[in-house]
Amino acid sequence: MRKITDILNLREGEDDREKTLETVKKNISFKGANLWILACAIIVASVGLNVNSTAVIIGAMLISPLMGPIVGAGFALGIYDFSLLKKSLKNLLNATVVSLVVSTLYFYLSPFKDVQSELLARTSPNIYDILIAFFGGVVGVIAVTRSEKGNPIPGVAIATALMPPLCTAGYGIATAQWTFFLGAFYLYCINCVFIGIATFLIIKYLNYPAVKQVDEKQQQRVKYIIAFLITAMLVPSSYLAYSLYREQQFKKNVELFVDSEFSSKGYTVVYKKTDFNAKQKKLELAFLSKRFSDKEIQSLKNRLNSNKYLAGTSLRIRQDSTDRFNDIKGDILNQIKSSENEMNVKDVKIIQLEKELKKNKFDNKQLLNEIRTLFPDVHSLSIAKNTLVNYKDSTSTITAVIYDASKNLTAEDSEKLTKWLNERLLVKDAALFKRQ
Repeated sequence: MRKITDILNLREGEDDREKTLETVKKNISFKGANLWILACAIIVASVGLNVNSTAVIIGAMLISPLMGPIVGAGFALGIYDFSLLKKSLKNLLNATVVSLVVSTLYFYLSPFKDVQSELLARTSPNIYDILIAFFGGVVGVIAVTRSEKGNPIPGVAIATALMPPLCTAGYGIATAQWTFFLGAFYLYCINCVFIGIATFLIIKYLNYPAVKQVDEKQQQRVKYIIAFLITAMLVPSSYLAYSLYREQQFKKNVELFVDSEFSSKGYTVVYKKTDFNAKQKKLELAFLSKRFSDKEIQSLKNRLNSNKYLAGTSLRIRQDSTDRFNDIKGDILNQIKSSENEMNVKDVKIIQLEKELKKNKFDNKQLLNEIRTLFPDVHSLSIAKNTLVNYKDSTSTITAVIYDASKNLTAEDSEKLTKWLNERLLVKDAALFKRQ
């Protein structure tokens, strides 16, 4: 036991306690250099979130002085110094307000307001964020109490990530997306509370003496406040963690379902949309050429809902009228062939010319409606046969498809759309052009 105690001993290498407390008090204040550093760190972090740069965000976390008042509040609770606690909370509030104002102004003035993955990552806190904040806080306060500070403090600043949630909250205010603001600010509160609680526990473990004699009622009140804060942060984040687990399982099993039921059978999926919602989960699919009967769709729905992670999921398969068009076209051609013997040569030529005209004429409106079910961003379309003449007087034809969309199609979507057009128009030369 003595060996285990020696291994786990935190008092070895501990700095002078008066000196440690003085350092903590010095890092609480937000004025002068600290305030300038905070404002600059906020702008750097906001730019990093705006351009989706992880390196820039990490840099902002390293230069941010936000840890100071949070550790100060934990120290104050541990030694029952309520004047220090009041000062720490006041400075933390000031720093939070300044950070929100600066980040809100930045995102309000920035012309780029697209939601990036780094922003989204700060809007849905869960139980794992509590673990990161707590154990990061433990490492942070241990480092603060050492005579040699070492490398842990920069790592704690990166792991606990106080700056990005505040900037994301500012983005939510600037763009009036209140769910972003609430999720990000809740994550910020989780980090603050559990870093403070970790500091409190380590200070109590190290037996830092109370600043003055405190009666048992005050000590009990502090314990009640801490228990309340832990519960207030733990319960919602646990629920969010469970929701995150269910959503990840949903997405994983959707991929397995699509692969086993469609991709492995050679069906090309050109459109897939999932919606995970506690009330109604949805899966929408569309295929390059495969058309499913009502019986097949019902069978797919039954197999989908037999999976415990996909139970209650609504399956919708988007299908255009390609096969019906082919059936009608085949009937018309058969009628023409059967009656050609009864017509004279002139009538046959007229029919051939009409058929030729039909090949070069497309129902752009109908095709646009069908394409929009697969690619909703496309909002205008023109399709026509074109003859290309080169300098050697040779000619070739292409089916030119000119489209306009609210945003550029990706290379993968362009390839899928081109394949679909070749199948739909019964051609092999469809060429896709974005209107300039």
